Amino acid sequence: MTRATIYAVVGIAIFLLGLYAVIARVDLLRRVVAANVMAAGVFLFYVAMAAPTPMAPPDPVPQAMVLTGIVVSVSATALGLALVRYVRAATGEAKLPEDRHT
Repeated sequence: MTRATIYAVVGIAIFLLGLYAVIARVDLLRRVVAANVMAAGVFLFYVAMAAPTPMAPPDPVPQAMVLTGIVVSVSATALGLALVRYVRAATGEAKLPEDRHT
């Protein structure tokens, strides 16, 4: 098993862990953090899949795409945290209201 394969498997595991937390948690702040964990898994997987063979020079395009993704992820996190803050100010708690079937 190569290093790239190990990193790819770990990236998939990190993504799945974040996906589970997004689905299972009710608290919005934890969901924002879980989305960041998912993004980290995607970044790790993408860099692992873009790893060149040992004799080839490194390709800068995947690295640039991951850096761009990190910037977008930070912006999305800031937006998510602002929305969590708005929901907390409006409802008094940072959770989504439950569906009530009437």
